[in-house]
Amino acid sequence: MKTIQSQESQYARSLIEASLDPLVTISTEGKITGMNQATVNITGVTREKLAGTDFFDYFTDPQKAREVYQEVFEKGFVADYPLTIKDHKLTDVLFNGSVYKDYQGNVLGAVVVARDITEQKRIEKELTEAIVLAELATGIAEEAKNKAESATQIAEDAVKAKQQFLSNMSHEIRTPMNAIIGFTKVLLKTDLSAKQKEYLTAIKMSGDALIVLINDILDLAKVDAGKMTFEQTPFKLALTLSAMLHLFETKIREKNLELVKEYDNRIPEVLLGDAVRLHQIILNLLSNAVKFTTTGKITVTVQLLQEDDEKVTIEFAVMDTGIGIVEDKLEKIFENFQQASSRTSRLYGGTGLGLAIVKQLVEPQGGSIRVKSKIGEGSTFSFILSFQKTNAEAGAETEIQGPDTEIKSIKVLVVEDIALNQLLMKTLLDDFGFEQDIAANGKIAIEKLSQKVSTGIVKPYDIILMDLQMPEMNGFEATEYIRNTLKSKIPIIALTADVTTVDLAKCKAVGMNDYIAKPVDERVLYSKIIGLIRKPAPTNPDKEKGNENSSSEKLKCTDLAYLIRLTKSDPKLMMEMISLYLEQTPPLIRMMKQSLRDKDWSSLHAAIHKMIPSFSIMGISTDFENMAKKVQEYASTRQQADGIPGMVLQLENICARACKELEEEFAIIKNTNP
Repeated sequence: MKTIQSQESQYARSLIEASLDPLVTISTEGKITGMNQATVNITGVTREKLAGTDFFDYFTDPQKAREVYQEVFEKGFVADYPLTIKDHKLTDVLFNGSVYKDYQGNVLGAVVVARDITEQKRIEKELTEAIVLAELATGIAEEAKNKAESATQIAEDAVKAKQQFLSNMSHEIRTPMNAIIGFTKVLLKTDLSAKQKEYLTAIKMSGDALIVLINDILDLAKVDAGKMTFEQTPFKLALTLSAMLHLFETKIREKNLELVKEYDNRIPEVLLGDAVRLHQIILNLLSNAVKFTTTGKITVTVQLLQEDDEKVTIEFAVMDTGIGIVEDKLEKIFENFQQASSRTSRLYGGTGLGLAIVKQLVEPQGGSIRVKSKIGEGSTFSFILSFQKTNAEAGAETEIQGPDTEIKSIKVLVVEDIALNQLLMKTLLDDFGFEQDIAANGKIAIEKLSQKVSTGIVKPYDIILMDLQMPEMNGFEATEYIRNTLKSKIPIIALTADVTTVDLAKCKAVGMNDYIAKPVDERVLYSKIIGLIRKPAPTNPDKEKGNENSSSEKLKCTDLAYLIRLTKSDPKLMMEMISLYLEQTPPLIRMMKQSLRDKDWSSLHAAIHKMIPSFSIMGISTDFENMAKKVQEYASTRQQADGIPGMVLQLENICARACKELEEEFAIIKNTNP
């Protein structure tokens, strides 16, 4: 029996010694009565010296250790009580203890185990530090984000300020240039002596050179500011090209050059693309060709490269027999302010920006441009662009027309604040045989219109030529009033000295039918006036309502290029998304207007929030998306209320136009995909 007890005792002892945590037994008086080797190791004191000593003396806080010891005997146990052992490294432990008794249940002492939590403490410390660092990093990131947003806002404000400055400067510079060039053209048509004609021709050439310089710098600034956008509207390529070549006929005849046009008749009659930008590209290339060619011919070729069910790929080329470009300059010819040599600017003029702008107009549309040239033999500039095929009808093209004697009694209201420009427009319209009336600003124009209507004149004017920047009431405000308050459908052509995307977007929004840039080309002006007046009158009120925008089809407010890419040209999906837009937009517009009237800011914010994503999906100009965001911001902050009602009105107009255009697109898709 003793042998068995001895074995059990030995076994228990071996288990105690195997523990890596310090283990001691203490008496009811707190004296150490037994210990394992781990206790010896951690305290650095031998078993003999440990035995009979006070348990609390081996901790950094003896009083705390005494309290723990007392708690063990009071409660019978203690769990996970933190203490620090007084050893060479001050080991942190969790104290666990319980009493042990004899067979009669008398408490003999307590067994305590101190579990080393040094590693756990280290991990906790590192975790705490990591959390602090993470919070610090989050704070830094948040601050960086705020700074980035602030910097972005500053940059956006700077771009807007730059754009506004350029627009204002353009207007200020072009206004006198318009008068100089316009009156020079008028004088050149009169009887002149040879010397007078020579002087006036020199004035006109100088004016033309200044206008080229202004246009180049403004176009480059628009590219830098990210304001160069591309519309997708139906146009007739052959007609567009013919009208443009017509502009160069006089200059080409003056230089005794031959102009050859080679056009591939396999190209579909109507294409979907940006006719204005295409015009600008070819215009720059033709200007270069005419400038640098003194003998021989200029050949313009348009060739179909590839065609499928959805699009066509076309190569345009302008070939001349001019001075040519040295080989080592070919790679840099499309860079800003680059010309073939330092002598080029002195001999031929120009800014060296035309080809840089051409590249910036071609490549963002997914196209490519290249040049081949040989000194003394000439140059060939060619570019490749793709256009979507369409079954839609093209809008009115600017086909240069001569005076039509059958068109008589046309009444034109000219809204222009500059006296020189008023006189110029009067002179040009007199030459056309048109009657004209002058209004110095939008307010006076509205008074004249209202006065005519009140006296019983049903059709006071056939067309309005509307300058955009005027005092008291500008062209946008006046057009808005004419369309929405007077409910007039009179065709309105904008006269603008700055054909930027911002102005064009506003022209569309307020209901203008077309625009013409200053200095005014009298042939283009005549053609646009005749083109709008010749449009057949609507036969019923419904059609009349629908035709409000038909004359400005080339200024469509929607562009489905992104939707086509998004749906991978799936007609069913496109129809579904257009249908969804048509279904949700009118109620949102009503909600937006009503909440503004009721000053229900949360409803206004909610309506605008739901509208914003549709702008990019349906290809509506980002100017209106930004306008919507301003209204949304106002709904959140109730600050800067000036102009908000006007913005809401513009958003209503543009969304109404978008709905009308998308209804037509829906019908086209449905008819072509039965």
